[in-house]
Amino acid sequence: MAKPLSMKITSMSGSATVQVMNKARTLKQQGVDIMDLGGGDPDFDTPEHIQKAAIESMKSGFTHYVASSGIPQLRKAIAKKMAADNGVEVDPDKGIIVTSGGKLALYAALTALLNEGDEVILPEPAWVSYRPIIQLAGATTVPLNLTADSGFSLTESALKALITPRTKLILLNSPCNPTGKVLNRKEMEIIARAAVENDLYVLSDEIYEKIIFDGHKHISPASLPGMAERTITLNGHSKAFAMTGWRLGYVAGPTTLIKEIGKIQEQTATCAPSFVQVGGVAALEGTQEPVAMMTAEYRRRRDFFVDMLNDMPRVSCFKPEGAFYVFPKFDVGKNSIEIADMLLEKARVAGTPGSAFGPAGEGHVRFSIASAPEVLETAASRIKEMLS
Repeated sequence: MAKPLSMKITSMSGSATVQVMNKARTLKQQGVDIMDLGGGDPDFDTPEHIQKAAIESMKSGFTHYVASSGIPQLRKAIAKKMAADNGVEVDPDKGIIVTSGGKLALYAALTALLNEGDEVILPEPAWVSYRPIIQLAGATTVPLNLTADSGFSLTESALKALITPRTKLILLNSPCNPTGKVLNRKEMEIIARAAVENDLYVLSDEIYEKIIFDGHKHISPASLPGMAERTITLNGHSKAFAMTGWRLGYVAGPTTLIKEIGKIQEQTATCAPSFVQVGGVAALEGTQEPVAMMTAEYRRRRDFFVDMLNDMPRVSCFKPEGAFYVFPKFDVGKNSIEIADMLLEKARVAGTPGSAFGPAGEGHVRFSIASAPEVLETAASRIKEMLS
């Protein structure tokens, strides 16, 4: 009999989002007309100037290994962007690692930071990959449960109640996947105060920072007093620039921690693809008009889709302040997995069950609005018909 496989891996669940996408894809291949709102992939093409920069670099022979931390032009562009947009000063030579996607940046940061037995406070509902990656790092997730009734707001008393001697990190995602909540300045100051008083790290996943609506402002915790030396900022090009398939992310922070993350990069991916990084430079330094256009379109889709959902019986939906998801709650006497299955089988609409984002997501289903307006309208009509 073969020896057992890694218990750390076998006890870990797969990605619920990927599972929903695979199920919807299989049904489509069988000829079923599915409105797939389960994933998080923009329906826009990567802007042409970004494509052109990468193609020209490939044609010029820029297809070999590059510095493990990333090409200097991209690290400088990231540092310049963080100073201008986020009010955060970071050393482009020692404070940034460019990675093959945001997930690798998250894995490397958590692996370099956490030890067995450490606790990570995670506001939930939260992206499906946070808990498994925290588990891979040997730490324990401590959920800070937020509710739609409170607008998914974070309070000082709730946060303080979760801090123990084993707490090492607070993990943030603003704007939030799946809720669309944007942490305001008061909430960020609560987090910063708790981090400084208890000597905690903060990891800030800012992948949706450019996709914000209605005058809400993105605030990077690293910009607050006393936070630069204890904040790891994670970001990437996938969402704002419609570059999901390019797999380009980065992590920035204190040089002592970035040095350790660099070891993980060197022993795993070696480096992010050379020509992809050239496209990343073009994204940051080129025109930002495509980002503004896509964000305006997401806002338009959010407005009519949320209105349609809130007009349905037994459905209530928080109006997202950013990102490109909606997270309605269905009061139909079923759990979120049963609701998602019912939507897929009876309404032929694919969404991700809310429980995949933590127990606080129970009763909800996440839908992506990074789909064509006609797809959203058809999906809403089908859901309403099914509920009626």
